[in-house]
Amino acid sequence: MTILLPPAPTNTAARSSLNALLTNRSLLLAMKALQDELGDIFLLPMPGFKAVVLSGPEAAHFTYVKARTALRWRTEDDPVTGLLRHGLLVEDGESHDDLRHGVMPYLHRQKVGGYLQAFIRKTDQVCETWDLGQPLDMLVEMRRVALLILMDALFAVDISPEIDQLWSAIMRTIKCISPGAWLLWQDIPRPGFERALRELDQYIYGVIAAQRANNRSSDNLIMHLISSGMSDALIRDQMLTLLIAGHDTSTALLAWAIYSLTSHPHAMLLAQEEVDTVLGDQVPSHELIGRLVYLEQVINETLRLYPPIHVSNRLVVEELEFNGYRIPSGHRLMFSIYLTHHDKNHWPQPERFDPQRFAPGVGRLPYTFIPFGGGPRNCIGAAFAQVEAKAVLARLLQRYNFTLLQPSVRLYMGATLEPRPGVLVQVTRRR
Repeated sequence: MTILLPPAPTNTAARSSLNALLTNRSLLLAMKALQDELGDIFLLPMPGFKAVVLSGPEAAHFTYVKARTALRWRTEDDPVTGLLRHGLLVEDGESHDDLRHGVMPYLHRQKVGGYLQAFIRKTDQVCETWDLGQPLDMLVEMRRVALLILMDALFAVDISPEIDQLWSAIMRTIKCISPGAWLLWQDIPRPGFERALRELDQYIYGVIAAQRANNRSSDNLIMHLISSGMSDALIRDQMLTLLIAGHDTSTALLAWAIYSLTSHPHAMLLAQEEVDTVLGDQVPSHELIGRLVYLEQVINETLRLYPPIHVSNRLVVEELEFNGYRIPSGHRLMFSIYLTHHDKNHWPQPERFDPQRFAPGVGRLPYTFIPFGGGPRNCIGAAFAQVEAKAVLARLLQRYNFTLLQPSVRLYMGATLEPRPGVLVQVTRRR
């Protein structure tokens, strides 16, 4: 029996997709239109870029577990590889496993609890700079929080004095690795990227040198990697991987969570009532944070609706078969977390914000909720991100009221899934 390629977009599907793109200015909703017409597996043929798109829990297990040895993360002409070099995110096989083993002790759930006071301290530090008389963009403010937290908690570094200087370099770097024309034209000029990368490298190598010169025992990830015998270049790659990937995903999650709460007043009321009951005026502790059940539901529903990493992109190196369709070697396999999280077969009224989906005792099928991927290469920072989000949001709700000023936002496919043009709010202190 001949095994066919997955279906390609018909004229009808292409028109529906184009209409969704023009109407909503969102590639994700254009992909959703293709899925509605073609199903959970289809070709996405573009000049110089051949991809097969998959979605759904069965496809998730296929991508993350069953077929993972026939898939590769690393592609030499990918700008992400050019940026991260040999960071664990773009390594495969034993190289990835060794790097993950080296970094994991400082991202393990048991370790993350010890970072809680840094989460609270850096949140307060950013809040104290706010001019409450002016509208504030939570996409920007949560990026500041996430950058300060990551550098403090993992690397024992206060980036505050350099954050304004490095801001442009960080944003330029993120823009240059976000989905864009480089997918079709690998050598497209990327003005400003080399300069931005030099600035980041200079800063990171300076941090590493300072740690090496520090004769005192210091419990942080950089010293751990130095003690393991890792070279400065390889330490740089892991630091930049965590700096870019770690803070950008947290930025998106926190911004979307504030948008979700401010655009759903009843959910905001329930979340603040829970924070008031559990925390009162106490500084959040690990034990108290664990009792914020409804806030965790809000975070999970935000991750379902707006997963920061919305697609898993792999290179097929051995021909595969999925549900009777052939996936040729050399194609890209793009598993869509976003489409899976919006599948009406598993999520009734999938576009509706409903934290009760994640209430205690509510069951769901495996691989229907996968904001951090799955299998042996699931997101190494998942525990860090979950505790961080809960701690930051709890502290914000404890101290402030937020009023949404710009209800209309769109899904933007950057390095992560962002709310554009931002989350503009008016902030007032709570009595």
